[in-house]
Amino acid sequence: MDPENLPVINNYLDANEPVSSEACLSRMHFHDNQRKVDYVLTYHYRKRGVQPGLGSPGQSLAIVSNGETGKEPHAGGHGDIELGPLDALEEERKEQREEFEHNLMEAGLELEKDLESKSQGSIFVRIHAPWQVLAREAEFLKIKVPTKKMYEIKSEGSIAKKFNELLQTLSSPLKPRVPEHSNNKMKNLSYPFSREKMYLYNIQDKDTFFDNATRSRIVHEILKRTACSRANNTMGINSLIANNIYEAAYPLHDGEYDSPGDDTNDRKLLYREWARYGVFYKFQPIDLIRKYFGEKIGLYFAWLGLYTSFLIPSSVIGVIVFLYGCATIEEDIPSKEMCDQQNAFTMCPLCDKSCDYWNLSSACGTAKASHLFDNPATVFFSIFMALWATMFLENWKRLQMRLGYFWDLTGIEEEEEHSRPEYETKVREKMLKASGKSVVQKLGTNMTENEEEDDEDKLTWKDRFPGYLVNFASILFMIALTFSIVFGVIVYRITTAAALSLNKSTRSNVRVTVTATAVIINLVVILVLDEIYGAVAEWLTKIEVPKTEQTFEERLILKAFLLKFVNAYSPIFYVAFFKGRFVGRPGSYVYVFDGYRMEECAPGGCLMELCIQLSIIMLGKQLIQNNIFEIGVPKLKKLFRKLKDETEPGETDSTHSKHPEQWDLDYSLEPYTGLTPEYMEMIIQFGFVTLFVASFPLAPVFALLNNIIEVRLDAKKFVTELRRPDAVRTKDIGIWFDILSGIGKFSVISNAFVIAITSDFIPRLVYQYGYSHNGTLHGFVNHTLSFFNVSQLKEGTQPENSQFDQEVQFCRFKDYREPPWAPNPYEFSKQYWAILSARLAFVIIFQNLVMFLSVLVDWMIPDIPTDISDQIKKEKGLLVDFFLKEEHEKLKLTDEPAQRSLGGGRRSTSRAPSSAPSGRSQPGSIASSGSQHTNV
Repeated sequence: MDPENLPVINNYLDANEPVSSEACLSRMHFHDNQRKVDYVLTYHYRKRGVQPGLGSPGQSLAIVSNGETGKEPHAGGHGDIELGPLDALEEERKEQREEFEHNLMEAGLELEKDLESKSQGSIFVRIHAPWQVLAREAEFLKIKVPTKKMYEIKSEGSIAKKFNELLQTLSSPLKPRVPEHSNNKMKNLSYPFSREKMYLYNIQDKDTFFDNATRSRIVHEILKRTACSRANNTMGINSLIANNIYEAAYPLHDGEYDSPGDDTNDRKLLYREWARYGVFYKFQPIDLIRKYFGEKIGLYFAWLGLYTSFLIPSSVIGVIVFLYGCATIEEDIPSKEMCDQQNAFTMCPLCDKSCDYWNLSSACGTAKASHLFDNPATVFFSIFMALWATMFLENWKRLQMRLGYFWDLTGIEEEEEHSRPEYETKVREKMLKASGKSVVQKLGTNMTENEEEDDEDKLTWKDRFPGYLVNFASILFMIALTFSIVFGVIVYRITTAAALSLNKSTRSNVRVTVTATAVIINLVVILVLDEIYGAVAEWLTKIEVPKTEQTFEERLILKAFLLKFVNAYSPIFYVAFFKGRFVGRPGSYVYVFDGYRMEECAPGGCLMELCIQLSIIMLGKQLIQNNIFEIGVPKLKKLFRKLKDETEPGETDSTHSKHPEQWDLDYSLEPYTGLTPEYMEMIIQFGFVTLFVASFPLAPVFALLNNIIEVRLDAKKFVTELRRPDAVRTKDIGIWFDILSGIGKFSVISNAFVIAITSDFIPRLVYQYGYSHNGTLHGFVNHTLSFFNVSQLKEGTQPENSQFDQEVQFCRFKDYREPPWAPNPYEFSKQYWAILSARLAFVIIFQNLVMFLSVLVDWMIPDIPTDISDQIKKEKGLLVDFFLKEEHEKLKLTDEPAQRSLGGGRRSTSRAPSSAPSGRSQPGSIASSGSQHTNV
């Protein structure tokens, strides 16, 4: 029997055996340099009673067929050696590995691994999926593959076609030089793989028909469902890794990304055209990303690219709004009135005893700076950004459908997910407890026996209730902790301001010093709590024991987002909506502690401080967390792993260190842990861009600059620093879209309140059209300031050693209250209630207007592009015609030999035996009737 036709071959290779030069050339194949390595398992072993270098070189290669597990030769009998606890555990793991590998070979996979020739070390189990297995699993997984039929993609109308051609010509320097971008006018009809319909597909080479990502995905599916009875009937490789039976499992990269020479592979192409900072101006090769990493990662980078491109128009408008503020700063009447030293307003002291009366003109700089962000253009920009968020989400839905059409994701079914190892363990523990129930108890509960038996093999809400309770209490505690830290920073600001006011040298810069240091403290706290909350969210999700990985991921995302949202935005919400609202008034201030007044807004309002808070937290978070952490932490981990490997005995090998194999190189990379951190940082940034954009129009600009770096940073990480992820097929970005949609709707409300409550937009409008004598803003500052009789200050709160130039009888404070000489002194005035009602009316009108416009935009932009929906319908018709034509050809070919056999006499009978086996010459090959349709 020819060894190449064996259904299963398992090789045990000695690392010290001389390898042929031909075999050395390949770093992605088995020892025979023919079978491709589709997946790698690795484990760490420690031999019992064997010393390094005692292996016999004469028995270095063992080939075992028909699914039998090969046993490598041992140095001597060790049956009489007493087993220690570690030795017994190692022996048990070895038996479990042998059974699992045997089951993999029973499933049709071919394995190859090195001999355990050292006292301890790492072993790589290479896995190859032959054609029979690939064909069987592709049919089982309903993987869509291209057929022989190609058709032309319908182009748009003449005007749209010419405009598209013009855009293509102008943007040609920005396109990456990859094969996928060469021809977008023709498309193959795709159909789920079927072994009975092999004649439909253009199978020129069985080794390359399924690309590397699809091959590894098929092997991963087999690994996930293969059981191991010795490991408590554990299902799948993930459970074995969780139980430390294997250390890692990963598909191989397509070679090195920086290897010298002209040989190109997809990884090298991605590095050259995508994963370098030097190509930041180019479009992303989304099709190649999808081909190499799978649909899930492809959709992430497509979403990130669309989001970054959408930031360009919002950045331009934001800069225009900012420049408008700069251009009109000298024409702003309220700022002029505040800076007018001749018509100065004497303001009440900012603190008790140590603070003196002061002139409003001293806050001239703050007033002018506030106008940069608090002007009529910011209202327009807020409406624009709300519509921008809607348009972004609508365009993403359209792009998602377009990619789904080109990537053959339309109509794919949700794959059945296997249970997580932790869930299986909990169910096993529950079944063990249930099996201890006595016969008497079972007889007594005869009526509900069937229900209990059904519940024994799954976790019910009763089993999960303690986990839910811990989750609820922990999340409440974390949110309360965040609020208490915000309150602690408020106390810091109040006490520091009071302390600095006592010293004459620091009194002039109190507000700047307190604001800057408090924002930096907030930033540090946010960065620290972000890392803590990420770990806490994962721990809380594990306590819940979700059944599948998808459920686990969704629950983890929701918890992490809730905690990180509260953590990132609570200081900003305080400044925007609460600071300065509970101050009280002179003579009746609100005190936090004895002698410490609640802090109030700057003379120009809280919007300027909100802008400072938002900009520092946003920029600091992006710079430190998203970039420095992402660059520095993986490099430190890689260095630590390298040092660990060098210091461990039995790991080094001179031959492998000089010519490391691809599985060795990939093993030294960081394992892929999912897309949640990447999505999370972009979602939080999306919140900064949309939620408070009325106070910081330049937020989209900084987000754009960050994302230009972020795209290449993530690309470089995936191509050069991470092991190759498993290709995951998915139709959309999942729960992240719902979170984005929720933030977009919430941003409308938050911006409405920022404009209505935090800014002076509404008070100015009310004054200009309700109280001004000439319809201008002249006299607005005087209108916003109330009078207070200084003789009514509480005892012990008057300024000590006042240095003010003139004697003060009345001081002013920012509020709408009745003057001391009114019948109801210091009560809220009519203007206060008029402005409050105008603010509430504005919130209602703004919210409903923007929501209506958003719904209108949503309705005007269809979720599925018209050309794509037409192409999908056309493809269905073409597929039916192609099927009928191929079936007709097949019947025609089968009828001709039958007719010839009737008239051929003895000659046809002599040919029959030789032609019969041709249809089943090799497992997985096509039938003879379809041989003329396919070149194999």
